[in-house]
Amino acid sequence: MLNTVPPRLARFLAARLSPEGELGLHLTVGLALLLAAAWIFGAIAEDVVTGATITLVDVRLAHWFHDRATPGFTRAMLFVTHWNGLVGSSIMGALLALWFWRRRAHYWLVVCVIAVPGGMLLNVALKHVFRRVRPAFDDPLLSLLTYSFPSGHTAAATVFYGLLACYLGRRVHAWRARALVVLGAAAMVTLVALSRMYLGVHYLSDVLAAAAEGAAWLAICITAVSTLHRRRLARGGRSWSERGHAAEDLG
Repeated sequence: MLNTVPPRLARFLAARLSPEGELGLHLTVGLALLLAAAWIFGAIAEDVVTGATITLVDVRLAHWFHDRATPGFTRAMLFVTHWNGLVGSSIMGALLALWFWRRRAHYWLVVCVIAVPGGMLLNVALKHVFRRVRPAFDDPLLSLLTYSFPSGHTAAATVFYGLLACYLGRRVHAWRARALVVLGAAAMVTLVALSRMYLGVHYLSDVLAAAAEGAAWLAICITAVSTLHRRRLARGGRSWSERGHAAEDLG
């Protein structure tokens, strides 16, 4: 079967699946994740614009949460949502960037500086593209005047906790430890998304699209920086990593 593949195509495929090289496996995986996340975002956005079934689920779920609100859980969700808001996410991003700088992990520092604030700006732009009105209640738990789709808190959480998971995942080798890192990041993103739906400021489709948006943006940032890093190494430049060799990047 492999003998039937033209030599040029075989070399191309081998290069795309190779862990080494400037345009190897890291780029292939990054583009695959980007395309998958972008497709999910586009599908949800189309359903929202056309008023598909998910918009009916949005309204019912929003009222389900609102009708079951309790003072104690509301306080907990307010803490989660404010901790992961614009100020909280900016502080956490700055602290993470400072950690990378002190560790001389310049590769990760570049990703952090681009991904965290860039993801916030991207979300603002998308909100003004879709201009979806937030859920409305007679006695709202939290009132906001900005647009609803996609959720900025969820997108920021996806970028920040996703970046943190990628960094930590490179430093543990046992699959159980890596699984715990991924599950921890997913749990935090889910908790932030839940807080936004519970407080009645976002629909289900808002947070699902935001998670896809954040994943796509993070894939772009990590893939781009990894490719630039590899090109630098291929041309004899010094590594940006804290250990001074190419193994520190995601490729």
